[in-house]
Amino acid sequence: MSLWTSLEPASVTVDPGSTTTVQLRVRNTGDIVDAYRFDPVGDLAPWTTVEPAVLRLYPGTTGTVELTFAPPRTPDARAGAHPYAVRITPTENAGAVVVTEGNVTVNPFTEVRAELVPPTVKGWFRGRPQLAVDNVGNTTVTASLGGNDTGDKLSYDVEPGNVQIEPGRAAFVKATLRPQQIIWFGSKQEQPYSLGVRRSGTEPLDVDGTFVQRGILPGWLAGTLGVVLALTIAFVTIWLTYRPEMRTAAREKPQESGAIAPASPSPPAEKAPPPKEDEEDKETEPPAESDKGGAQEPDGDGGSGGEEEAPDERTAADAVNELGEGRHICYRAYVGDAWQEPVCDGAEAGTPGQDTPIKSLNIAVSGTQGVTGTGAFVGEGWREGIPWSDAEDGEDMFFGSTESADPALQGFTYKVDDGSVCSDPFVTGRDWMGEVCTDPGQWKYHGSPMELNQSLEGVRLTV
Repeated sequence: MSLWTSLEPASVTVDPGSTTTVQLRVRNTGDIVDAYRFDPVGDLAPWTTVEPAVLRLYPGTTGTVELTFAPPRTPDARAGAHPYAVRITPTENAGAVVVTEGNVTVNPFTEVRAELVPPTVKGWFRGRPQLAVDNVGNTTVTASLGGNDTGDKLSYDVEPGNVQIEPGRAAFVKATLRPQQIIWFGSKQEQPYSLGVRRSGTEPLDVDGTFVQRGILPGWLAGTLGVVLALTIAFVTIWLTYRPEMRTAAREKPQESGAIAPASPSPPAEKAPPPKEDEEDKETEPPAESDKGGAQEPDGDGGSGGEEEAPDERTAADAVNELGEGRHICYRAYVGDAWQEPVCDGAEAGTPGQDTPIKSLNIAVSGTQGVTGTGAFVGEGWREGIPWSDAEDGEDMFFGSTESADPALQGFTYKVDDGSVCSDPFVTGRDWMGEVCTDPGQWKYHGSPMELNQSLEGVRLTV
């Protein structure tokens, strides 16, 4: 081997988001001038740079290159020791490759983020938000979860109460909010609350939300019932106090007229039989006008003309093609037993807040090189056999089913081939869930959280 190498130092420590350097010394022990190419290999190669990348040495001379390690401040740079290697390839003798190895220790860092989904929940007796806890550090996080409110008006049930989250992962925690008092009459009231993530040795991470408690009966109904009750009590009181004595007078009347006997009814007179019709007259009597006219058919085409052909439905493809050039998405929802008119670019489709689920969606795009996806019927799990469908720009694609026996649409997974597509779904009992966008050219699920099994009532789509 005509090459000698040395790492100074062989092991280093670095914080994520910062850099550290190592000196690699190389000596040409051969008898010819040679140039050496340096290539980092292994898991740390994406974070390693070599300067210079090629070193030319005369026989018996020594040169130095600098290795710089820059692990990012992300979960990808896992805390702990990471071995690395640099492959050195001589130009004149490419078969005599030398690999020099060292070690880099990445220091741990912790970063936790939390978000309420949705931030506002509504209900009469309870609210059910979800807390999404993301570990964006490079080491495993263990945390406990709880809730509190400023007015002591809510009780909390959080499950699970403790979570352990790997780097780059998220945990979804279900919470149930219950008001201490039920609002029987009146308008809705907003109760602020927060759910907290607590870890040993760190400040609690609190996420604020709002519980909108609805009144069971409207406020005007309490006043109306009060008036009706007062009038009822007043009427009963007056009736019991001033009712007329009719029973005594009714008994005295027959006693005064008891000597007068009622007259016996006379038998009814016998009814004389109707005179018999003369058979001859009956045969010669002409038929009635109504009998003759009822059997006639109407003249002309007014009777049984052919049905007019129903006009074609206006689909999402029709709407998007009418918009012309540019990035557009048009869509329509099948609600009840009929398709709605198509809408485009963020407009509202469906019947949000009316407890009428969407059975099927019709989507068409332009300027995105097509759209691909499938509908979701979550239930106890993903429904098997759901067909995936796709469509080019300006063509129709459908999610779900319009058959009455099939379930309502709970969500859908889709993408566009060029760029991103965004969705804001309205879920039964949850309100609008907030806009979620796909990464360019990537799939993403949109709709009801899978553990809720709630139907879609409305959507807003943009590209």
